[in-house]
Amino acid sequence: MAKLVDVAKEAGVSISIVSRILNEDPTLRVAEETRARVFEVAKRLRYQPNHAARALRLSKNSAIALLTPDYANSIFSEIAQGVEEQARLLDLSVLINRASEVEDADTWLRRIVAERRADGILLQAPDGITKEGLAKLTSGTLPIVLINSRDDSETSHIIFDDSGAVELALEHLFSLGHKKIGFLGGELSSPTGGRRFAGFVSGMNRKKLEINSDWVTRIGYTGVDGRQAVSQILSQPNRPTALIVANANAALGALAEIHTLGLRVPEDISLVSIHDIWFADATWPPITAVKMPNYEMGKVAIGMLLRQMETGAIEKNVLTDPSNQLIVRSSTAKPPIG
Repeated sequence: MAKLVDVAKEAGVSISIVSRILNEDPTLRVAEETRARVFEVAKRLRYQPNHAARALRLSKNSAIALLTPDYANSIFSEIAQGVEEQARLLDLSVLINRASEVEDADTWLRRIVAERRADGILLQAPDGITKEGLAKLTSGTLPIVLINSRDDSETSHIIFDDSGAVELALEHLFSLGHKKIGFLGGELSSPTGGRRFAGFVSGMNRKKLEINSDWVTRIGYTGVDGRQAVSQILSQPNRPTALIVANANAALGALAEIHTLGLRVPEDISLVSIHDIWFADATWPPITAVKMPNYEMGKVAIGMLLRQMETGAIEKNVLTDPSNQLIVRSSTAKPPIG
């Protein structure tokens, strides 16, 4: 069986770098070419990281469970791809299920535990779940990592830099000359929505710009929510020159409603989305977006879960900059004159 030193020699990097890459160390800054080369060599030599080997020797199923509120969502599908590809490298199976309500999630998780079908759980909790509801979901006996949800749990968890993503979108609009900016956010109970709204407030305050409450909504992340938010904001006599939409699905609805109202993007109003997924480049105009590291979250979460299986370690990670990337397309321009 190949050893760590064999992978390092073949990849042309140090043993410590190989170890940190294969263990998905979120603090490591290394070129993507180097990272890809290490994974390719490890796969070709059939090297298995020590923590995974020890964890799997202790396990009974060589399987993990992945639970999400909505696996038809494009954002989750990218997270799941990262989970599945990393699991395949480690010879792990992945059981995926959907539960949009806390009660459904609780029932499925407890069945997984009772039937001993998995050795650990990756959980994307239903949006808007309370701290008490989350404690109920994570009170089982299996190792568990919470992904893209609350960041105030004692459970291992990993989140995006939601606040930083919105501030990146704001900086782009500031650079174009926008000062009258609206925000279409998630529900008031949404953890990601709260972090993204905090980024909006922080960014506007840093520039000493007024936040007009008539231009801020906290309705939700669906396309219908985006339409409703735009209708509410643009019904005001004084309109913003740009909108930041805190979710890609809502951004699609927002763009459609702007067209329905007879306005032009970006000539009349600019639009930026948080999350960049395939349809952002397939709309008219294509939507400027902040790309979040969905795929990378799935990969890092697997490493966190295996380390917890091995040592019981509780980790709290934020995928920080430069993970968030601004993808500039045609939906943003300088504000209209007048």
